[in-house]
Amino acid sequence: MKTISKGIFILALTVTPIIAQSKKTGGFIRLVNAVAMGTGQVTLLIDGENVRAKGYKFGDVTGGIFQPSGPRKISIKREGVEEGVTTVNIDKDQTVTLIPFSEKVPATDAKPAFYKIMILRLRQTSPESGRTVTFVSVSGIPEIKADVQSEDGKWASVTVKRLGVANMPLNYSQGYAPVKVAGTAVTPIPIGGDGNYVMVLYDDAEGKIQSLYFRDFKFLSAD
Repeated sequence: MKTISKGIFILALTVTPIIAQSKKTGGFIRLVNAVAMGTGQVTLLIDGENVRAKGYKFGDVTGGIFQPSGPRKISIKREGVEEGVTTVNIDKDQTVTLIPFSEKVPATDAKPAFYKIMILRLRQTSPESGRTVTFVSVSGIPEIKADVQSEDGKWASVTVKRLGVANMPLNYSQGYAPVKVAGTAVTPIPIGGDGNYVMVLYDDAEGKIQSLYFRDFKFLSAD
């Protein structure tokens, strides 16, 4: 009888955490590292906890980092740049995209000019069907023209404002969709299934526009 009781007790200890974990609801945080200034890797802290000990390289894009529902304090650091801090609210099954970038703060009588990490937050909105492309800009340029070619060879254009988003249909069923940014060809978008193909425009340390992409399944809007 003692053996059976002990076995039931051990089983209860094993099952209880699984049940508790299955009831935990939450969403995700995605990081797109566009911090050009400073040295070393970028560190992401959520409620004071370092998410990845070795940090993130310039141009890195993470997958979804699960977080329980509720408010979270975000800190993003890089050596030589003032820390960026923001707060996001995590909703069930939603992904918040964070794009940290460095911005020069002009000198004042009390302090010389310095670079600070700013954070653009993007939230998912309505579910998307078919294929779209969303351009997001954290470049220092106020407006950037972006062009995307469709399978019939025609080009469509959209103007992307700084710290804003611009959406357009992506009329490409397979292969690689050609893209131009400010009149210059960039890495084409590899087309898979339906979804929202997000292209982030940002500056490198020399002020040259760079681009990277990731795939989402919903529209995004600046938070």
